[in-house]
Amino acid sequence: MGKAHLNQVITSHLIEYQAERFPDKEVLIFEKGEKGEDRFTYSDLHKLGNRLAAYFLERGIKKGDNVVVFAYNRIETVLTFIATSTIGAVAVPVDPRSRGERLKYFIEFTEARGVIVGEETINAFEEVKKDLSPLNFVAYADFGNKDAEIPDYQNLNFVFEENFKPVSQKVFDVNHPAQIIFTSGTTGLPKGIVMRHQRIGLYNLLRQLAWKYKKDDVLYTGLSLSHANAQAVTLFPALYGGIKAVFSPKFTKSRIWDICRKYGCTSFSLLGGMAAGIFNEPEKDNDKDNPVKVVISAGMPKAIWKAFEERFDVKVHEWYGSAEGGFAHNPPGKGPVGSFGKPIPGVMEFKVVDEEGNKLPPNKTGELIIRNLRGETKVEYYKNPEASAKKVRHGWMYTGDMVHYDEKGWFYFDFRKGTELRRAGDFVQPEYLETVIGRHRDVSEVCVFGIPAESGAPGESDIVAVVKLFDGVKPDAESIFRFCKKNLEANFVPLYLWFVDEIPKTPSEKYLRRVLKENFSPELESVFRKK
Repeated sequence: MGKAHLNQVITSHLIEYQAERFPDKEVLIFEKGEKGEDRFTYSDLHKLGNRLAAYFLERGIKKGDNVVVFAYNRIETVLTFIATSTIGAVAVPVDPRSRGERLKYFIEFTEARGVIVGEETINAFEEVKKDLSPLNFVAYADFGNKDAEIPDYQNLNFVFEENFKPVSQKVFDVNHPAQIIFTSGTTGLPKGIVMRHQRIGLYNLLRQLAWKYKKDDVLYTGLSLSHANAQAVTLFPALYGGIKAVFSPKFTKSRIWDICRKYGCTSFSLLGGMAAGIFNEPEKDNDKDNPVKVVISAGMPKAIWKAFEERFDVKVHEWYGSAEGGFAHNPPGKGPVGSFGKPIPGVMEFKVVDEEGNKLPPNKTGELIIRNLRGETKVEYYKNPEASAKKVRHGWMYTGDMVHYDEKGWFYFDFRKGTELRRAGDFVQPEYLETVIGRHRDVSEVCVFGIPAESGAPGESDIVAVVKLFDGVKPDAESIFRFCKKNLEANFVPLYLWFVDEIPKTPSEKYLRRVLKENFSPELESVFRKK
């Protein structure tokens, strides 16, 4: 049949096609810190993906079955995408930081028939394994002891060492499900978004129309492959364009520039909280000495935007998007600082509306709604038709993001609907407080949320700032309170500072304020109250 039957929108077809044309082209690198790195060509991806597909078939995985991959960034996640695509199964990448009931929910809710874990997540999986419905297989990947044998687990290294047995493509419909990507779940149980091959194919369109990567670019990310950002900005643009991409197991703000120097990375992706974390790192003489040209950012704080560009000698390419859909961007030098841009002309339409759905004029904050100008506007939540119907109404997708636009049509993010706080009549945006408090010399990361006000005033909140300090720094609450009083309006100064070792986050590096609220108490030893 040759290669004429292949449709590159479908992941496994893309890899087979590229392996035929460029078998020896190195395209993916997974760096492992002191353990070195793993490098892969298109030929490697095709052969290893086929071996995994054959293993899935041997274990009884059928077309339409769901397979969970639960690991920090490593090649097995990408191979799962290829293998499930080959046989018509569906990949379910799960946030590797999931634990307990949350992890069990992801596996049980999707009725997964198999699970792949990494060496760094196997203990978390063990904690829920006994409570799961029967699985066709549980497999693991190990960086260290490649010959290790664990009872009831299949060592994937043995699978990958088997002779190459081509598995014929079983999916030719671009509307067949490819993945289930979960939402962040910041306000409740995460919803599973059904991502069809056609949607993933749009990532190639972004490569061409938005990111405009060149063949000699080297992309980098530490964002989890369980999140659409890492797939849309890094993985699939690399696979489609034959562009080298480097992945870290997880985001590291302290090593990011050293990694980019080592591999010659010309671009990396980040989210707003990550940008602030990188900027809060102590200044170094070699901050400008890096190969990065463009930072692709979703949520660069306006307060540090220009300073970030100047300090690291980079340009910011700001953008907006969600796994459910919608895209806008602000290429370097095109739009005003602070704007996430405009939608691509002729592709989709943005509108800002009030609570009654009426369109708002410039500079008025309202909810962003979106509709596609090419094809149907649709969101499909797995096993949740009610949420799907609520998300898209009268042909428009309601994003839940509160934004405004200026007289020239540039859009600006204001806050996530329901996350704003009110203190003594003033509306307080947590992101603004996080940006200011993050400038304190001791603060590595900070997350702000509200609790019901002691005054009992309806709708009013008292402010809690959750603080992670730099390594080796001891908590000095008075110093941070003085800094807040000096740099914030009186109503914005937190009532409580809560010092923690780690701030819980979603795969997209968003703070899990809901989890923090559930665990907060003024009586904790690590909590300090403003005097």
